Amino acid sequence: MLSKFMISCEESRHICNKAQYQEASSWEKVKFKFHLFICKVCKQHTITNTKLTLLINKIKSKTLTPIEKEKLKSSFNNELKKHQ
Repeated sequence: MLSKFMISCEESRHICNKAQYQEASSWEKVKFKFHLFICKVCKQHTITNTKLTLLINKIKSKTLTPIEKEKLKSSFNNELKKHQ
């Protein structure tokens, strides 16, 4: 009976990625949670993957306005001229 819940670490990582983008089925999530309960390596991978996804989403939400981009470009060019 437990064999229905057993998945490999490779499959666990794949489901982890799918779950973060809401693409994993309910059954995959159940098998994934069971695997995380018994595998500390995959549990740590999931924690790290979640942090990375949150950071990427945070960066995506921060975009510069055209004026801010121009100021940054100007500042960069001024600093570059100082060191040439």
